[in-house]
Amino acid sequence: MDIVKTTKDMVEKVENRVEKGLEVVKDTFHNVASHLPLANLAKHKNDTFTIEIDLPGVKKEDIELKVEDDYLTVTALRRYKNEVKEDDYYLCESNFGVISRSFVLSDNIDRDKIKAKYEDGRLYLTLEKVESKKTKSISIS
Repeated sequence: MDIVKTTKDMVEKVENRVEKGLEVVKDTFHNVASHLPLANLAKHKNDTFTIEIDLPGVKKEDIELKVEDDYLTVTALRRYKNEVKEDDYYLCESNFGVISRSFVLSDNIDRDKIKAKYEDGRLYLTLEKVESKKTKSISIS
């Protein structure tokens, strides 16, 4: 028994398993990322906030918005299918599944005044501060 050869074989097996494990992790993150829509968040001077969420290939009726406790959750069902039929080939790229994103709402957001608009594959959410938490100007006499 050659200890050097045995050690090299063991190291090679470990390296191979680590590489395969990294591939699985990479594939898993890619899968998760494809079900997490991208979002832009902005705070405006008039005490409002906007969230823009990319939901390409999603129909308005397949979007659900919920406020529960301190979370605003957007859930959508994507049913995208790009199908090409030609005489000499057939191509079908599909992306089906539920996508979801949650946002933590601070205490100063008025849950009853959240507005949503869906246009061209993008969901626009407008959030307002509770009246008592809005910025107020104070005049000096």
